[in-house]
Amino acid sequence: MIEDLLANGIWVAIIFIIVGFVALVKGADCLVDGASSIAKRFGISDLVIGLTVVAFGTSMPEFVVNMVSVGEGSTDLAITNILGSNIINTLVILGVTALIFPIASQKHSRNFDIPMSIFAGIFVLGAILIHAPFLSSADGGIGRLGGILLLLFFIYFLYETFRHAKDHPDEAETVKTMSTGKAILFLLLGFAGLVIGGELIVKSAVDIASRCGVSQAIIGLTVVALGTSLPELATSIIAAYKHNSDIALGNVIGSNIFNVFFVLGTSATIRPLPTYDGIALDACVAALGSIVVWIAVKTDKGQKINRWAGAALLLIYAGYLTYRLITLK
Repeated sequence: MIEDLLANGIWVAIIFIIVGFVALVKGADCLVDGASSIAKRFGISDLVIGLTVVAFGTSMPEFVVNMVSVGEGSTDLAITNILGSNIINTLVILGVTALIFPIASQKHSRNFDIPMSIFAGIFVLGAILIHAPFLSSADGGIGRLGGILLLLFFIYFLYETFRHAKDHPDEAETVKTMSTGKAILFLLLGFAGLVIGGELIVKSAVDIASRCGVSQAIIGLTVVALGTSLPELATSIIAAYKHNSDIALGNVIGSNIFNVFFVLGTSATIRPLPTYDGIALDACVAALGSIVVWIAVKTDKGQKINRWAGAALLLIYAGYLTYRLITLK
């Protein structure tokens, strides 16, 4: 059905991918709201809900797109979606947010979350470059055992996050409840939006890449990555305008960690992800973004990402994107 409609031209694919992003983002919102309300009615604390349902929800767009991509064999799209999203999250979203209002950092973010985000990028690079049987597949991509290792690190991250949250219950988000019927409706609408959105995005992205004569990797790094990062972008900009910019940093860094350890780990465990042209550069830039953020908060007197650092992040992205588009294949 979708394939037949896509045959009518590239404009159909563009419309489909826009509709897919709207369905994906709204679906994730509905799913989180419905699931959070149901969990609250079962007596689960706001702390646990915030660290599980809400946290997983912010990475749900990337997760769904990756699951559809892996299921349909578009593995280039799966891995570039994650690397591209992390690059945009760090360099673009934090860069724009810092220009609006300097981003404050909490001690736990500086000492644990940001280093974990750096390690995530380095681990992906290592899995690509080191041809060890337990880290990567024969062609330099990430194999099933590499995916399992990523998931083990994700479990460790969850453990440390829960341990910190128990000592700082004041940082928990307040979860709003709704009627059971409404919560179930939100769950169903959320699942429907995610499934429909994921299908539209993946099929449309593959069609656009084919028609434009570029690789799925380039589409994944740009169009798909930006679209799946929309929730983080909206949350961060709103937080900056309300002068709650510390929320922006935790939101973005947490999403980066979830994307690599959980989404990429799950994807590689289901189906090994092969390499593609430029993958080493993309992994390096993903790690570099977190390194720049860490240096920014460590060297600033107020331990913030100030406007100069925000501008630097945006300049790095501009240079990276220009190079990738010039050398695209």
